[in-house]
Amino acid sequence: MGDTLDPRLWPFPDGNVRLVTSDPQRWRALTVALVAGFMTLLDVSIVNVALPSIRDELQLSSGELQWVLSGYALTFGLLLVPAGRFGDARGRRNVFIAGLVLFTLASAAAGLATSALWLIVARLVQGAAAGVMNPQISGLIQEMFDPPERARPFGLLGATIGISTAVGPLLGGLLIAVFGEAEGWRWIFYLNIPIGVVAVILGRRWIPVRRSEKSRESLDPVGVALLGLGVVLFLLPLVQEREWQGNAKWLLAVAGALVLALFVVWERRFGREHTALVELGLFKVRSYGLGALIGLLYFAGFTTIFFIYTLYLQSGLGYSALLAGLAVTPFALGSAVGAAVSGRFVNRYGRHLVVLGLVMVIVGLAGADLALTVVEGHAGGAAAAFPLLVAGLGSGLVISPNQNLSLSQVPVARAGSAGAVLQTGQRIGTAMGIAAVGALFFARLADSRGDWGSAFRGALWLTVAFVVVALAAALTDVLTGRRLPGSAGPRDGGPREGGRREHGRHEPGRHAAGAAPQPSSVPDRR
Repeated sequence: MGDTLDPRLWPFPDGNVRLVTSDPQRWRALTVALVAGFMTLLDVSIVNVALPSIRDELQLSSGELQWVLSGYALTFGLLLVPAGRFGDARGRRNVFIAGLVLFTLASAAAGLATSALWLIVARLVQGAAAGVMNPQISGLIQEMFDPPERARPFGLLGATIGISTAVGPLLGGLLIAVFGEAEGWRWIFYLNIPIGVVAVILGRRWIPVRRSEKSRESLDPVGVALLGLGVVLFLLPLVQEREWQGNAKWLLAVAGALVLALFVVWERRFGREHTALVELGLFKVRSYGLGALIGLLYFAGFTTIFFIYTLYLQSGLGYSALLAGLAVTPFALGSAVGAAVSGRFVNRYGRHLVVLGLVMVIVGLAGADLALTVVEGHAGGAAAAFPLLVAGLGSGLVISPNQNLSLSQVPVARAGSAGAVLQTGQRIGTAMGIAAVGALFFARLADSRGDWGSAFRGALWLTVAFVVVALAAALTDVLTGRRLPGSAGPRDGGPREGGRREHGRHEPGRHAAGAAPQPSSVPDRR
């Protein structure tokens, strides 16, 4: 990276104005991080339309097919928090690059799979690598950008999350249409290889290495073990809900909740003398605690839309994989526009913008249900396009601002692990939503003797219910608390540590949850 720095004057809470400099290549570094993040999140949904092709090619059972889809989400969620903590303590760039290399190799292995076990193991490794990479992205944003600048990069991150999930079915259907049923699903994984190689090269060149002053700090191995066990026990019956018959499987979720409670007790004790894996005090900050809850509930509804809609279009209305992907494109386009717009207004309107977005999602999904009811048959997908566009616009106003607001008062030194906790909540929400909505969908399908329309509409309204509860949480913040700024400006202490050099006396402002001011990290321009 070059040595030229971008100087600016910045007012600090003590009334003084001091010169602050920012790395001019931070936007290039952000581009690499977002492209890699897009690739990992795309693999959550892109496989959906390829499942029939994979099943026929490798002769997978229904249980093995479930693991191809859910195993990725399981290991993804498992590694998020430990990887975020490791990046905070040891430096984010090298952790990000390591995860990117592993993800690229695992993608190549998945594309070359010749058996069910081979593909499942490759997907598990893929998910783990994605879990290593993703928490570094939000940490790098807070490290490289001054507080008032963060609305735009967090808006881009929210757009990346929303678009990657929504565009997955379209891209998957396009690849299958181009390369055929037998080879198309393999190219879903091969696509990651050239992108990953280029991202590794550019990431090593553009993402700054920062020396951490916490390199000797304990990484809380007991906390890592307890959190990992708790997440696995909680998610396993959710991802296997359709494969494991009976109610005994839910005892694992109860055991997971107990282990997570033990994790909280341990973290409080460990945090008295050391830096805990998860700073529990952050949940006392309104912006973070409510943001985490909104994210969990919204993702429980948001990601299930594509799960049940693509099933309905392909199996109920006879759409091809490509046409099913095209049918959800309006949502993806709306999400992109909404995320871009939200970056301009989140600082001004705060959580009110999230409320507006959630209302638009509810209205859009209700409109899609009405359109599919009135316009029967193959034309239903076209009739639902405009309502899905409205829902997508609303989604863009939810994901980006909520991410920005939730992390606005988090100290930069804790940005990786704090962002990872948010994403873990999103993964748990996704698993909860797919389990609950999927169970209702297939139950109604069986009861109605194959009426796909009835099954879809019933499941869609459960999806809407999750969004309504997320709306209630957002309204609670708006009606009972002060309006929160979109990002920490001068009132929150001016520029934080990481990615900037301050000329003069450094007096950080208040940090989340009463955390002590963190030492500045200095870019290592090797």
